[in-house]
Amino acid sequence: MVSNLADNQYGQVNSVKIADNIDGLVIEHQHCNAKVSLHGGQVLSWQPKGQQPVFWLSKSAKYQSDKAIRGGVPLCWPWFGAHHNDLENQAGNHGFARQQSWKIDNIDISEGFVTVVLSWQGDKMHRLFPISCQLKQTLVFGKDFNQNLEMVNLSADDVEYTTALHSYFQVSHPQNVKIKQLTTLDFEDKLTGKFNKAEAFVNGVGPVDRIYHNDKEQPSMRIVDDGWQRVIEITSQNTTQWVFWNPGEEVANNMTDIHNNGEQEFVCMEPANTQPQVLLAHSSKVISQKIAVY
Repeated sequence: MVSNLADNQYGQVNSVKIADNIDGLVIEHQHCNAKVSLHGGQVLSWQPKGQQPVFWLSKSAKYQSDKAIRGGVPLCWPWFGAHHNDLENQAGNHGFARQQSWKIDNIDISEGFVTVVLSWQGDKMHRLFPISCQLKQTLVFGKDFNQNLEMVNLSADDVEYTTALHSYFQVSHPQNVKIKQLTTLDFEDKLTGKFNKAEAFVNGVGPVDRIYHNDKEQPSMRIVDDGWQRVIEITSQNTTQWVFWNPGEEVANNMTDIHNNGEQEFVCMEPANTQPQVLLAHSSKVISQKIAVY
């Protein structure tokens, strides 16, 4: 079932069923098409007119209330990877925001873009995050894409968190990918458990799982795709790491929500805060990313 939520001469936003228990938004605008899942508050696709899709979405993605959807931009919050106080990872990776139902606060369609504001609020969601909190996303779709995530502590207690905007970028092939800016940054190799000094970035072929530390002031990354002759530029604010990931063939073949050879179609480049941050009582913080394609 499709119902119209907003429309004018520049575009329209419709409410759709992505799966039996998951609602979403389909955005059609003079400058782009996009899709958003209210499960997880997750951007699933964005395609500026005249471009290949920018975000990759698995054809085998699972649309279930207890799982994140494989692809697009899942949120990692209030922890990235395993929680830093959960050494045996009993709580699982990447927190609970990606498994919550979000609500629509506002939709605005202008000549240049479509703005969608989503929010979620919860109280004592997990023993590792026992506070009342709120998240708000402002998503702006046009020739460029902007994602703003505001994290609000509604309680009288400080709390620690980590986070990432886990973007899956569709590429011609990971072997065609170059990211010059990564060659200047030291990184943690999550596959070996070692910390490495900066070295040349050859291509995006997996398996690769690295956390690059942004202490040399690299707020922007440019994914140069020689196969499609395009550049995806990601500019972040208020994040101190970049996470780069591709599972490689062997790992991907054991992941039921990545379609056959899907790992040959994407790389993940994620602005992140992978070290514990403090969200003070009755305060808020914002992280964001802007993505341009040329």
